[in-house]
Amino acid sequence: MESVLSEIVKGKRVLFITTKNVDYIRNSQEINILEKEAAQLKKVFSGKKNYAGRLMEIWGKLLICNRSDFDVVFAGFAPQLVFPFFKKFKGKKIIIDFFISVYDTLVNDRKIVTARNPVAKFFHWMDSYVIKKADLVVTDTKSDAAYFIQEFHGDQTKFETLYLKADRSIYYPREQRKEEKLKDKFVVLYFGSVLPLQGVDIVLKAVSLLKGKDNIYLQIIGPIPEKYHKPIQENVEYIDWLSQEKLAEYIANADLCLAGHFNRDIDKAQRTIPGKAYIYQSMQKVMICGDNRANRELFKEDSSVCFVPMGSAEKLRDAIDFICEQRYLGQIGA
Repeated sequence: MESVLSEIVKGKRVLFITTKNVDYIRNSQEINILEKEAAQLKKVFSGKKNYAGRLMEIWGKLLICNRSDFDVVFAGFAPQLVFPFFKKFKGKKIIIDFFISVYDTLVNDRKIVTARNPVAKFFHWMDSYVIKKADLVVTDTKSDAAYFIQEFHGDQTKFETLYLKADRSIYYPREQRKEEKLKDKFVVLYFGSVLPLQGVDIVLKAVSLLKGKDNIYLQIIGPIPEKYHKPIQENVEYIDWLSQEKLAEYIANADLCLAGHFNRDIDKAQRTIPGKAYIYQSMQKVMICGDNRANRELFKEDSSVCFVPMGSAEKLRDAIDFICEQRYLGQIGA
């Protein structure tokens, strides 16, 4: 069955706009679809690292673009940041990727402003506006779509879910090649940008509960802020940053990968599938996921996926222990 997205862009002249780097995984996924289906594709983006400078460049390009040159406008990552140009697009089919809600992210998730703050009300209006003006709203999960429809009074007939995909040119199955010191260890890997909904505090507490488990070795990859207590013990190492190619090597050499999300207090964590889960799946790794409705849209509990209650470091520790005992210890030295 052909998706609504494909139907709208097939054989059309499409203008694709993104305020994030054009090679961002979500952009790449959507550009691939457009290159396959559209008759013509024009991309508006900026390579500047500074976000303000990037927006200025994109807005400048949109000001001078000729609306008669395209039939469909696809506002990719953060369509809210180009909403002033929606009037210019009047009469064109408009598709938006509502990958993130500005209101949900800054008010509910990161708690930068309170819901009563006038700025929050503006964020809510902006999210509602772009949803209302769009002919198609693309979301990353059905759970997110349900929330956006309820919160922003969206028309459910305009929503379509497009699950994220890992970059298979980087993240693909490969032979495990552990370094010598880890050959007799059960290696557990976690990586992330340490956003609150990811629940890195739960991961770190589980690490501390695994102190003294000499057969288990934990690798935590990501910039852990000082506000989090990092357990310092012999069976854990912390790595601040890796290139995607190097990260893929670490994942390949792990026996178990932690996906999440593990925070149970932020509702967004219940509605989203962590990007790392798609990567682990693409590399055919055993992983532990937070037991939420979004993860269960795509994954089922089997030999490669284990669900744990969100918010419980003890349950996460128990799952790591169980998988270690059941799926690895008998194979050491094989």
